Amino acid sequence: MTVVLHDDSELWLIEVLEEGEEEARERAFSLIAEGRRTDTGCIVTDTKGPRKVRFMGRQVPAYRFIHCILSRTVASYDDVVRHRCHNRLCINPDHLTIGSRADNKRDDWEHWANGVDFDLL
Repeated sequence: MTVVLHDDSELWLIEVLEEGEEEARERAFSLIAEGRRTDTGCIVTDTKGPRKVRFMGRQVPAYRFIHCILSRTVASYDDVVRHRCHNRLCINPDHLTIGSRADNKRDDWEHWANGVDFDLL
């Protein structure tokens, strides 16, 4: 028998997807609707840093909430939501993907070397 241990982030996302998915999806879509679309296709909020959202007793970055809920991804603490647009304020689900911290660092290096090709997003 294999025992799978989940960290606190995973347990919370499992609970949200099992018990509050409909409400979570409504919340994610309302956050997106409140955002402002830029000429690069990013959807940003009028906050100085990444927008936060509180849901079912936990506060998380809005981009992480939106990606995990809309893609039904149970991300662990070690998983990061990467911004393909390289804009941490962006909450456009099409610009978000899951990966490791190493993937995120490679994204930084790629951005520093080549910038972002928004036509590929």
